[in-house]
Amino acid sequence: MPSPKRLPEEEIVFRHSIRTFMVGVCALTAASQAAPALALAAPAGPRPQVRAARALHAQTLTNLNSAMKGEAFAYASYSLFGTQAAGAGHPAVARLFRNTARTELNEHLHEAAALAGLVGTNAANLRQAIKGETYEHQIMYRGFAAQARRDGDTKAAALFTEIAADEGRHRAAFRKALTAVTTGHGAVPAPPTAGTVAVPAGLPKVRAARTKANLDTAMHGEALAYAKYMLFAAKAKQSGNTALARLWEGTAAVELHEHFAGEAVLAGRVGTTRKNLNKAITGERSEATSIYPAFAKQARAVGDTAAAAYFRNTAADEARHAAAFQAALNRLR
Repeated sequence: MPSPKRLPEEEIVFRHSIRTFMVGVCALTAASQAAPALALAAPAGPRPQVRAARALHAQTLTNLNSAMKGEAFAYASYSLFGTQAAGAGHPAVARLFRNTARTELNEHLHEAAALAGLVGTNAANLRQAIKGETYEHQIMYRGFAAQARRDGDTKAAALFTEIAADEGRHRAAFRKALTAVTTGHGAVPAPPTAGTVAVPAGLPKVRAARTKANLDTAMHGEALAYAKYMLFAAKAKQSGNTALARLWEGTAAVELHEHFAGEAVLAGRVGTTRKNLNKAITGERSEATSIYPAFAKQARAVGDTAAAAYFRNTAADEARHAAAFQAALNRLR
């Protein structure tokens, strides 16, 4: 007997409710705990949630997007740093990195996503992903590969070329899923199977400054794609579309455990425990004293008070993270 057709999904703007926000948190936490290379420890305590009460100024939205990229990158990096610290015999530092990673993802990024209205209907989420995958497939990674070849960074050129092809396959799968969601015809494709790239401590494996910059841009994009797709998976589950949720989750795993990890190897993202702590301290202090205070000031100036409060609260969190990392560094033998 043929399965009933799925009715077309209405194109409406989805606003996060508290319930939806918590569904996203739970789904993303569960998926993260299932990944062996980037396992997380227990979450930090919740902080007051902030939500936008009206349409946000364009600059505020730009700043929220920058915040999400930074928080996603911190999550992915700190998870790898935690794995390195555990292997080096520093379990307390490993727990600190993993707990902080969880805060960056499940509090900071999710709150920014709620303020920005990142998650929409299943159809809107697919269109957003198709746009991003198209850019990475056709423009960004092909351009990065060509530059790396000209600069003599052949390993980076090969990786960028490989990822460009992957993003093309992701786009094709999302297009088929969009047809199924909006017309009721066809089926959502099966999710891709992600491998896990190990990221040992090591020096950069590329020479050109341009290649290093492109790797940094790519890692930020892959980390954000992982976080976004897991939130989109939570939305799909909430709507009862489990096949679409599996597609989001499988694609998210590729973005993090293959793409981000492979780029991290070439970039020398993971160092010794001491170097990783120093990297974390530098980043957290910059966010606490410069980036987030500036974002808060800009949001306050245009009347985006909820966003301003988010940026202030996050700056305070990052200052505490910097202090905790500094204390861990001071205790390190």
